[in-house]
Amino acid sequence: MLRNSSRRRTDVAVPLARFALAGLLTVIVVGAIGVALQRNAARADAIRDARALARMAGSGIVGPYVNQDVLDGDQKAIDRLDKVVRQKVLSQDGIVRVKVWDAHGQIVYSDLRGLIGKRYGLPEDDREALETGRAAAELTNLTRAENHLDRLSGKLLEVYLGIRGPTGERLLFELYQRQSSVAMDATKTWRSFLPALIGALLLLQLLQLPLAYRMARTLHDNRQEREALLLRALAASDIERRRIAGDLHDGVVQDLAGLSLTLAAAAGRTNDPEAAPVLAGAASSTRQSIRQMRSLLVDIYPANLHTAGLHAALADLVAPLESRGVQARVELPPGLRLQPDAEALMFRTAQEALRNVVAHSRAEHVDVSVSLVNSHAGLTIADDGHGFSPDVAEAARDDGHLGLRVLADMARDAGGQLNIDSEPGRGTRVCLEVPVAS
Repeated sequence: MLRNSSRRRTDVAVPLARFALAGLLTVIVVGAIGVALQRNAARADAIRDARALARMAGSGIVGPYVNQDVLDGDQKAIDRLDKVVRQKVLSQDGIVRVKVWDAHGQIVYSDLRGLIGKRYGLPEDDREALETGRAAAELTNLTRAENHLDRLSGKLLEVYLGIRGPTGERLLFELYQRQSSVAMDATKTWRSFLPALIGALLLLQLLQLPLAYRMARTLHDNRQEREALLLRALAASDIERRRIAGDLHDGVVQDLAGLSLTLAAAAGRTNDPEAAPVLAGAASSTRQSIRQMRSLLVDIYPANLHTAGLHAALADLVAPLESRGVQARVELPPGLRLQPDAEALMFRTAQEALRNVVAHSRAEHVDVSVSLVNSHAGLTIADDGHGFSPDVAEAARDDGHLGLRVLADMARDAGGQLNIDSEPGRGTRVCLEVPVAS
């Protein structure tokens, strides 16, 4: 009972642990993808916010102060504009430079006074923004000629848009914002969503674990019930095989043996030259039928397993293979005797393995050997047949071919184990190991 309970816990815990691990990996992968998408979305939102800030600063704050006096270079007008820029624009987090250009590429205002009055060619994107009034943003590396006086460093986001001065002239407003500020805004955004995302995924995983546990336990119980039915059917089959073997041995085989003796005696006593060979042939055929019947009885139930021993039972089991062109060899330690249950399990395992050899392997040689090492006895059935892949064995079990599966469960219940080693073109080795009672 304790062994079955431990086995149940193991059979349920292993698939449940695999499900939990797969779910955890899924949470990590989905979470990583979600974080990446959230970061990209947050970065896009931060850039949109930077454009909105540029519109507000350019059209709402700076534009109204860019009058004709500023365009003419009047120092007082420029000072008033500079004061507004420093109080209301450069005070915003991350903004480090402000410029205003006219349509001819001349800087009419900059918080860096040395740039005022300088003329540079406007790039195509800047000119398009000036003419359309749209806001654009890009990373700048400060390599343009207009940046030769800047003492800025690091990655900067350059945002520019076209504005109109008080008299309607087209101007280009440009500001530089540190990318770290934009990235920080993006980080704050996606980090605010991260706990909810990961929490939802973990909650989904936790909700699925009880369902997975119930499914694993139900599957285990159903498999256990099925295997128990198979084991009971196997036990009932053994009883029925024993009864049939006993009836055949005590009935038909004895009758055939008596008939063979009668025919042989009649052939020796008759004086009819034509009848004597007929009777002798009939006696020989009857003896052949007895041998075949005894081989069948061995296959049905090994009557000599616990009397003559495991060696004799295995020898009787491999005897019919010779007629099928399979050379078989049986090797056991001299005088080996095991507990009846262990001998029966070894015989059943050898019987099932040899059936598979005959039915599927197309082997030419098969070796059946039993070894005794310390407190365990080992049975090995090795053939040189075609072999098979693990997928084929798994498919056979799924189709209901559970002979060796049931024997493996019986071996495990007995404290041993059954292993099958096979590959296409390399033959098959069936190894059973069972403890030997001291």
